[in-house]
Amino acid sequence: MPNADDWQGDVLRDLKGTPPPQRAPGHGAGQGHGAAREQQQPPRALPQPPTGARAPGPDTPASPVPPPATPSAGARRPARSPDSRPVIDSALSGTARRPRQGEPTATRVSRAVRRLVSSSAAREVAEITRTAERIQQPVTTGRQIAVTSIRGGAGKTTVAALLGTAYAHFRQDPVLLVEADPALGSLPLRLGAETLRWTTADLADIVEPQMSLLDVTGYLVQLPDNAWLLPGSQGRIGAMLDTAAYERVMVALRRYFGVTVVDCETLPAELARVALSAAQARVLAAPATLDGITSTYAVLQWMRGLPRHMIAGTVVALTSTTSHPGIDVAAAAEKLRSTGATVHVLPHDRHLAAGGALRTELLARPTRLAATRLAAEVFQLSQKRR
Repeated sequence: MPNADDWQGDVLRDLKGTPPPQRAPGHGAGQGHGAAREQQQPPRALPQPPTGARAPGPDTPASPVPPPATPSAGARRPARSPDSRPVIDSALSGTARRPRQGEPTATRVSRAVRRLVSSSAAREVAEITRTAERIQQPVTTGRQIAVTSIRGGAGKTTVAALLGTAYAHFRQDPVLLVEADPALGSLPLRLGAETLRWTTADLADIVEPQMSLLDVTGYLVQLPDNAWLLPGSQGRIGAMLDTAAYERVMVALRRYFGVTVVDCETLPAELARVALSAAQARVLAAPATLDGITSTYAVLQWMRGLPRHMIAGTVVALTSTTSHPGIDVAAAAEKLRSTGATVHVLPHDRHLAAGGALRTELLARPTRLAATRLAAEVFQLSQKRR
C-alpha cells in the first residue's frame, strides 16, 4: 500500500478512487496508527436495535463486479476469461418460497411489549454499543478468520455469512469473504450473489503484489456494506482448489482487507487444516445434537495436543437446528468449554433454517444479538494472534 502506517485509509481511498491527503511537513511514517485513522471519514454511527427499519445488509441482492477494463501498470492479464454463471439455475429459481421471519409474530409482539414496560431496551442498546466498539477496533494487518465443521449440515456456511455480514456492517475498512469449499459450496447463495465468474483458483494465477485494490476487486463479487466475495467454484462438481493456490491468494489479499472470513471445507480435509493453521482465529460450527456435540468434543480434545494458540483461538458456534433440541444445550456448552475453547450458542431461527439468501431484517432479535456477540468474540481472539 502507499503508506504502511495508514494502510486502512489508503485502502478506503483506493476503493473510492480519491487521492491521498497531502501530509504536513515533518509528518512521517513514524506517526501512530490512531492518528492515521483520524484522516479517514468520521466513524459510522453505531446502529440501534432494529425497530422495523432495516439496516443495509446481505439481504440486498448482490451484483458481480466486472473485471477491470484497464488494469494498472504491471498487473497480470488473465490467460482466459471465464463466463458468468448464475448462482441459481433458472429452472430452480421458481421453487423457492417466500422467506420466513426468524420467529413467529406472537413471539415478536410479546417481546416488544416486554421491552416497552421494562428497561431491557436500554440495556440492549448499551450492549450493542459495547459489542460494536469491540468489532470496530483498528487492525495493523488484515485478520483472517477460518470457519469449518466436522461434517456437512453443521451450519458452517451460515456462520461464515453471519460473521462476514457483521464485520461489513460495523467496520469501515473492506471485508472479504472467501469460499474455500469448492466442491459445491453455498456461500454465494447465502450472501445473495446472483452470478459468479472468477474463482479462488482463477485469482491464484492472476493476483500479484503490485496490483491495486481496484484491480483486485474487479475479480470479486461486490456485496453490501463495502464487502466482497471470492467464490470457490461456479457450482461445478469436481472443482478443486489446491493448498498452494489458496496460500498464494490469501497472502496476496491480506493487505487489502481488514477482516477476511474463510468458509472452509469440513475437517479433516487438507485445505481446511491449512486454513485453520494460518488464520488468526478459528470458528468450529457444531449442531446442538448429541452426535454433533460428541464429534466436536473429540476434535477439541485433539486440538489440545497442538500448540496452545490453536485451542485458545478457537470458538465453537453451537447452532440449534430445531426449536426444541434433544440435548441440554447449556450443559453441552459447558462441556465443550472445559477443553479451553470458547463457546457461543446460536438459537434456532426459522429464517436461517429455511436456507437461501440471508436477510438480516428477517432474523429473530436473539439471533442478531447472538451473531454480533460471536463476531466480537472471534475478532477479539484474532487480535491476540499476530
